[in-house]
Amino acid sequence: MLGDYQQTRLSEYARIYDILIPRDHIFRRMNEEIDFSFVRKELEDKYSTGMGRSAEDPVRMFKYLMLKAMHPASDEDLVKRAYTDMSYKFFLGLNPEDDVIDPSLLSKFRRQRLQDIDLLSLLISKSVAMAIEKGIIKRKSDIIVDATHELAKSIIYKPVDYMRKMVGQILKACEPFYNEAFHREDFPTCAKDANVQEMKDYSVTLINALEECGIAQIPAVGNKVNLLKEGLEDLEHLSYVAKDKDAKFGSKGPGKSFYGYKAHIGITPESIIVAAAVSSGEVVDGDYLVPLVEQAKQNGLEIENAIADAAYASKKNLDSLKNKTKIVAPVNPIITQGNRRNEISDFHYNKDADMYVCPAGELAIKKEYHQQRIQKSIKNGKPKLSYTNARMVYFFDGDKCKDCPLREGCYKTGRYKSYSVTILSDTHKEQIEFEKTPEFKEKMKKRKRIEPLNAHLKNDLGLKQNISYGIESMTMQTAVAIYMSNIQKIMKFEG
Repeated sequence: MLGDYQQTRLSEYARIYDILIPRDHIFRRMNEEIDFSFVRKELEDKYSTGMGRSAEDPVRMFKYLMLKAMHPASDEDLVKRAYTDMSYKFFLGLNPEDDVIDPSLLSKFRRQRLQDIDLLSLLISKSVAMAIEKGIIKRKSDIIVDATHELAKSIIYKPVDYMRKMVGQILKACEPFYNEAFHREDFPTCAKDANVQEMKDYSVTLINALEECGIAQIPAVGNKVNLLKEGLEDLEHLSYVAKDKDAKFGSKGPGKSFYGYKAHIGITPESIIVAAAVSSGEVVDGDYLVPLVEQAKQNGLEIENAIADAAYASKKNLDSLKNKTKIVAPVNPIITQGNRRNEISDFHYNKDADMYVCPAGELAIKKEYHQQRIQKSIKNGKPKLSYTNARMVYFFDGDKCKDCPLREGCYKTGRYKSYSVTILSDTHKEQIEFEKTPEFKEKMKKRKRIEPLNAHLKNDLGLKQNISYGIESMTMQTAVAIYMSNIQKIMKFEG
């Protein structure tokens, strides 16, 4: 249960902090200038009101996470440093002689206390309110939007490698239980050079044999059998197996891919993060422009201009923010979809891969440029000319389309599924004219300010890779890193 954390025990050694922690130290300034009591208020429903022993102070637990963001380390290494580092103890509100928590409490705090709380929105709104109150950012502001990739912790296995690995673990787990009625020779064998289908068939045969003889009921064997079953189910829909079920493959450049997540971020020109969201790696960047602008408005800002790269100047975004927020983003001629009719239109352009992504998340494998064509016909006895705009045609792997659950109305027959887009659309003419103005060119100069901030979040605040598994863990990690980044910026602006 929650205890009374307002009373602090006086220590005869407390004067050490006056000697070791300077007045301008960031930890002293944060303790003096930031009211962390909002953490306790937000989490009070997660604790019992009258049962059990007093829990560790939620504010102190949250400060542990902030320290982890500032100096990325494992929970165990973080707690070890907190035991000997006086600046850590001062920030945590501990006396010099006090003990620290058990590292397992941090993991429990993340999983149980922070679950079902929109920590990302909460921390951004608190830090943005602080920045507005101190006059660091104005309520009328521009927003600079971009996405940065975050790697998953999970190891990715090719189908054959994963099945061979799990089969080996299952057979090894069976060894202690061999007896006169149960022998290793009772199991089927598989060739060392077996292909994917042969390994699938062998895995199914092995699972059936273990379940028929009852050995799969033993937990040491059954747990691994269940993992192999899950892997086989994944291979029905994916071409790989990974422990992190939420992470997906995305592109970070032509021919370059990553496995993980994306952090979609909106910042002010002062580099204060005012909106953010986390998605799996295959999601299109442009889909998050409108939600980020709306989130920034909810945090008390009036967004005049949304500055971004070509991935965000889609017809959908331009129409959604028309007469509300000016989109300052160059139009990529390939991004337009023209006046498409009677076909699935949820194909999105991925600027990093320079390819389109289908609604099922598959990337096109090649593209062709079709020049403008002039068609001649006779109407009412007179020749008539009609023009077909130049198009870029993208081709998707037909073998994958055959088994796609979204193939109805999208894929018919053939080796490839093609998807064509017009090079120039009337929807973007106004935006193209806007690109030529001095105002557009001046605003676009601000976009580069988000690049060093992305690097700071990844390299200095631990967003390069997920410390656990799942999008909830990645979102929580992103929330603390963004809050820490905003606090650092606010402290820097104040001198």
